[in-house]
Amino acid sequence: MLPWTRARRSPRARRTLAALLLAVTALVAPAATATAAEAAAPSRGWNDYSCKPSAAHPRPVVLVHGTFGNSVDNWLVHAPYLVNRGYCVFSLDYGQLPGVPFFNGLGPIDKSAGQLDVFVDKVLGATGAPKADLVGHSQGGMMPNYYLKFLGGADKVNALVGIAPDNHGTTLLGLTRLLPYFPGVEDLLTMNTPGLADQVAGSAFITKLNAGGDTVPGVRYTVIATRYDEVVTPYRTQYLDGPNVRNVLLQDLCPVDLSEHVAIGTIDRIAFHEVANALDPAHASPTTCASVIG
Repeated sequence: MLPWTRARRSPRARRTLAALLLAVTALVAPAATATAAEAAAPSRGWNDYSCKPSAAHPRPVVLVHGTFGNSVDNWLVHAPYLVNRGYCVFSLDYGQLPGVPFFNGLGPIDKSAGQLDVFVDKVLGATGAPKADLVGHSQGGMMPNYYLKFLGGADKVNALVGIAPDNHGTTLLGLTRLLPYFPGVEDLLTMNTPGLADQVAGSAFITKLNAGGDTVPGVRYTVIATRYDEVVTPYRTQYLDGPNVRNVLLQDLCPVDLSEHVAIGTIDRIAFHEVANALDPAHASPTTCASVIG
């Protein structure tokens, strides 16, 4: 019997708890319809370790998936978009839990950052590039900050582009504030899915991550957010503060873009265009609603 079922609760309390658990389960899930076939499918033009960066695009791009994502399903559209623009593109799996296939990003985030560290070294070794650029969705846009701040990543990274990143944690539309009213739920999350617990606003991980400032010297930061984000809330908490930071609201680029948390990172070509601008600011072009056909 689960710990919170021992005490009698009203139907309203049970409905609230159910909503909380459903929201936490959906946290940063970029492709809830991921299948074994998708995760096993060969990537379309990326993760090619024979790729050598060109003079036009001298740094490899490392894609960092979100919670419940993996190295394939999060990037089925975005990775080919970048490959077709001449980038050497790579993606990793991180945060795996024993016995949980395909749905990653659930392990402790500091350990996941260590996996990113190893992967970036592998990419730099294969490509011969001195630095990489990182593009991450949701947890994948936030977790690299730990790598940059605490694992020496700033020496190996030129730019970090976060798409709907939970840089300061999330309240899940305020639902995480209800955790203290349901004994056992928070402990259950911490024990079974620490990567979820770490992302709650005010967690020990988030507190450590942001102590001393949001950024580190020498790295360019871009945050691309949507006002319709229902997972990382309030959406303005995604923004970073510091030098070499550009915070972008998708609806300032295209007011009729209704993309929410999942779509902005997986299929939104307006967001993709802004990522391309962040990777190559010297050749940036205005991002507008017409960028969807670019």
